[in-house]
Amino acid sequence: MHCPFCGDEDTKVNDSRLAAEGRQIRRRRECLACGERFTTFETAELVMPLVVKSHGERQPFDEQKLRGGILRALQKRPVEQEKVEAAIERIAHRLRALGEREVPSRQVGEFVMEELRHLDEVAYVRFASVYRSFQDIEAFRDEVDKLRTRRRREPLAGQLSLLGGEADAAGKPTPKGAAPVVGKPPRRSH
Repeated sequence: MHCPFCGDEDTKVNDSRLAAEGRQIRRRRECLACGERFTTFETAELVMPLVVKSHGERQPFDEQKLRGGILRALQKRPVEQEKVEAAIERIAHRLRALGEREVPSRQVGEFVMEELRHLDEVAYVRFASVYRSFQDIEAFRDEVDKLRTRRRREPLAGQLSLLGGEADAAGKPTPKGAAPVVGKPPRRSH
């Protein structure tokens, strides 16, 4: 590492620590020629695949664009930011794990839909309506029917019900069309 002050290449590391939640190493260095101290950060360089759009255009993977699409679908929905960030990280990890230089945008969209289905069913249907270009109410109905079928096979805990007729967090049945009550039970007066 060349010294940013004098340009000499003889520097020594005085201290190393983890930074950015363990994704970086922060190194405190000292130049042996001029004695100046400076900090460097070391991160793994992970190459993300190019995203191939439906019309053939290739674009670099853009995590901010991914985050924006997910946040639009989740607008005004009760989902914690930590869960959103974890979903984005899982999508990026899955894309890297494919080991491909290019992935179709359709694959990225499917990964997003899968994560949204687990985060919030309303956001999932919102995203699906745009992503799959629903043309009429029947397309919405078909998607909700698919959710209902999946829900019977793999119940998702901790979500407000989109479908109704299911048990709430306390195990009480939810009337069709009504959202279950989530949170603490009402306090009893003595």
